[in-house]
Amino acid sequence: MAHDQLIEHLLRRAGFGASAEDLAAYTALSYGAAVDRLVDYENQPDSADGNIGKPGFAGTTSQNPFSPNTVINDARQRWLFRMLHSPRPLEEKMTLFWHNHFATGYTKVAGAVGAENGTRLMAAKAAEDPGGQRGQVELFRQRALGSVRDLLIEVAKDPAMLYWLDGATNTKARPQENFGRELMELFTRGVGYYTESDVYAAARVFTGWNVAQPGRGSTTAAISFQYNAGQHETGAKTFSFPIYGDGGRTIPARAARDGMQDGIDLLTALAYHPETARRLAARLYGYFVSETTAPDPGFVDQIAAVYLQSGTAMRPVVRFILNSAEFRDARVYFTRYSWPAEYVVRAIKEIGWEGFSLGSTLTPLDAMGQQLFSPPDVAGWTLGEGWFSTGAMLARMNFASTLASSQKVHLATAARPSRQSAQAVLDFLLDRLTPADFGMQGYDDLLAYAGAGAAWTGADVQLQAKASGLAHLIAGSPEYQFV
Repeated sequence: MAHDQLIEHLLRRAGFGASAEDLAAYTALSYGAAVDRLVDYENQPDSADGNIGKPGFAGTTSQNPFSPNTVINDARQRWLFRMLHSPRPLEEKMTLFWHNHFATGYTKVAGAVGAENGTRLMAAKAAEDPGGQRGQVELFRQRALGSVRDLLIEVAKDPAMLYWLDGATNTKARPQENFGRELMELFTRGVGYYTESDVYAAARVFTGWNVAQPGRGSTTAAISFQYNAGQHETGAKTFSFPIYGDGGRTIPARAARDGMQDGIDLLTALAYHPETARRLAARLYGYFVSETTAPDPGFVDQIAAVYLQSGTAMRPVVRFILNSAEFRDARVYFTRYSWPAEYVVRAIKEIGWEGFSLGSTLTPLDAMGQQLFSPPDVAGWTLGEGWFSTGAMLARMNFASTLASSQKVHLATAARPSRQSAQAVLDFLLDRLTPADFGMQGYDDLLAYAGAGAAWTGADVQLQAKASGLAHLIAGSPEYQFV
């Protein structure tokens, strides 16, 4: 049982929980092999999108033909579908991590280019788009476990980010400071590790990193990065921290045609900076290991060292974390607060999705405080206990009720082998839904609910009512809000 609990812990943290089928597949493996299957996800088929609309999978709802490349609510449903059904759960988990880390909001992007193009810039799959547009979330997915240095360069060139942080208007006459500031404060080194003069220097570094929008207003042409050499400020830029391996802090003056190298030099320096390594290590500790247990500084240093030794590649870093004794320690089980998207997807995985549409999750997710593609600001969502206002918790409880009610027949069918007693049905559902320990009093309260009313017979009607009611109480409980 302890091994099963460890696999469940792994799938909650490196994925979005586990269906019965998921558990059967992963518990057949050794722990190390399970980690490798998750981390080396390219060995698994990227099949999720092809199953949208097929029987046996969660449904989607759209006012028109489903178009996740051009309609933002359809894009949200496609991503939730991937979280729920992808054979590559860690790919989606890291995509979500980067979406919060490089938080970019759809509304401002759409305000610049229109709703359809805004969705394309946030979510389009290049192979499906008439202009080959690649959305930002696809960038995060493609580079989820790759080099952070390379990801930073791609993010700096990403059209959605350029509109979000005003890089589209960054010119030598009016250097725009937003991206340079957030690059240092939020994306890499962190608060306290840069000066205002660094912000101005960074703004000048990225002058001319603009956007090309052919056929302005067209929803078929690609909107792309454009280096506008005529708008690049060519002078030297000096920083308060080293840019080069020899300790040099000044990016030299360059001809305008070579000016993109300024940005590449700065992004490389920031990606390899020890403070960036430590900051990412701390964030990954919170994401994968624990939010309620302070990390051992030595362990954070170990994560940072793997990051630097791997040339900023994330795959060795995540593999190291998942294989670590710190991650496998039973004391860190259920010590991270679930994000709304994690909560919703895990609940659907564990309760069921027969006849259920992911369109039904969008309003509840908004009430819980997380709408995909719409972080509140460039700092991303407030994590941890910040998810749990009274209204947000009520939204979780209401969602649990709606989902459990929709699955009452499915749950009763699954619970039939345990129909001999109310306690057996309760134990089945606690095992299926994997909440944190309720304790004796919490267990007794659930058992009292299961046994209340008419004498237990295990009849189908009784089984449907009690199984769905218990699923609602478990998934809506405080114990279920931790992963």
